[in-house]
Order: sequence, then C-alpha cells, then structure tokens
Amino acid sequence: MKETISIRLLRTIQEAQKHLDEEALKLIREFVVKQRETDGVAFFDKNGQPDLYYTAFGWLLSYALNIPLDAKKRKAFIDGQEEDALGLIHYAALVRCRLLDMLMRKDILQLAWNSLNRKQDIRPLSSFREVPQHDPNSPYSQFIWQGLLEDMGGQMQVSVKENLAIYHVNDGGYSNSVHSDMAYLNATAAALALVGQADGWKPNDDVETLRSMQESSGGFKASAEAPMEDLLSTATALFVIKQFGVKPKYEVIDFITSHWLQNGGFSATILDETSDVEYVFYGLLAIGTI
Repeated sequence: MKETISIRLLRTIQEAQKHLDEEALKLIREFVVKQRETDGVAFFDKNGQPDLYYTAFGWLLSYALNIPLDAKKRKAFIDGQEEDALGLIHYAALVRCRLLDMLMRKDILQLAWNSLNRKQDIRPLSSFREVPQHDPNSPYSQFIWQGLLEDMGGQMQVSVKENLAIYHVNDGGYSNSVHSDMAYLNATAAALALVGQADGWKPNDDVETLRSMQESSGGFKASAEAPMEDLLSTATALFVIKQFGVKPKYEVIDFITSHWLQNGGFSATILDETSDVEYVFYGLLAIGTI
C-alpha cells in the first residue's frame, strides 16, 4: 500500500530516535511534556497559549516518543473544535489530531492512516477563507490540501503537477508567487513533495536545485535573501531530498546540534534561545534524515 506523505514524515521522526541515546531522548520528552497544559492534552504556541496547530505537533511527538495522553481528554479536545470556522492550516491540524487519536488507540500505522474518515467528505478547498499566501493554488497551500486528501483516505488530484507549473521558476525550483523569478526553499520543497508523491519519487532537475540551496554550514536558507539558515527550511529540504534518494552536499549533524537547546528543545535559528513543539518536530525530522 502506498505510503502517504504524513506516514513518511512520522517514520522519519521515529528514525531520528536511532541516532539519540536514552539520556537525549529523556531530555526531549521532558521538554515536550512541559509544552502542554497541566493535566491536559492541548499544547502551547509561542505565546504559551493552547493552540490546535501546535497540538497536532505535540500529539505526533507524543506518539513517536511514547508520551501518554489521556484518551478521554483527546476526544474532548477534538470534539470541542469548531470545524467550520477553521482556516486551512488549523483544519489540517484537526484532521491530523483525529488520525493521531486513532493511531494512539490502535497503534497500527498504515491501517489508521488509510481508514479514518473514508466515509466522510473533506471540506472543499474553496470553502476556506484563510489559506497560506491567500492563494489556494500556491505550492504550500496545495501541499496542505493534497496531504489532507491522502490523510482522509483519498488520492491526490491528478492535476497537481499542472497546477504547480505556473509557480515554477525558470532557473529551477518554485515560488509561492505566480511567475516569480526567485525560488523559495519551502515552496520548492512543498512542490517537490507533491510531484514526488505523484510520480514515485523519480529524481528531476528541481531536486538538484533544492540540493544546491544548502550552505556550507549544512543548513538551508528560506530564500537567497534570507539573513541566515534556519532549522525549518533545513529539515524540510533534507526530508524531501531524502525521499528522492539524494544525499545533501554537506554534513548536517553539526548544524542540527547547534540548534539543540539545553532544555531539550530546538531553536529556529542559532540566534534564538526559545523553542516549542513545532521546532522539536523539525529538529527530529532533520536528525531522522541522517
């Protein structure tokens, strides 16, 4: 059975644990636990407030790291969400929370990820007033949307590659703006993930474009104009090129560990001293590609 992008991401997080000793894992687990409500299951955003988007990351990490979450409280959290009022990003987070709730109950990865909501219709993309870049067709919007189709037990739309073509940059890569002359890393990674999933991860010239964006530090910048490399861009780039069977130009472990904080979290850049569950996810995702 074909693996979804979500399964590939989760397996990469699980793979990261093979590169960490028990002391390191204990530190990371303790940080993740501290990022949720006391006696609750909702996880905090950067401002210390419970948030659905961050909770999806927290639940994924909890599953991968064997951190228990009360089943009744998980259900109450899911049932308490006002689904129709959610933008695309938070709606996707809700779907993933439902999937992870089932996964924690059944612990059968492929079955859970391909059985949930098969009899339910996904909200049409046109129904969302809030989408990334205010453009439902942009690579990142499509990455979220097409991933939802997979997660709900459906298939990616066959027109996905054609829809992405207008965001392709002449020199290689993709932008989130139509007919832009500059490729952006996360738009390129999102587009390539969709193309790879549709085509069976056959290498192409844009994969090399993504690979070429790596700096000698081992990290990746969000764009050529970005002031420095960041962990999010690095993790997503490493994940995508690995799916294509391509190795990075430079070693990455020193870059990743330079973003690992003493409290067990991972920072966005080397100038940051704070973390949250989203960046723990990116840190482990990057490690899992090694």
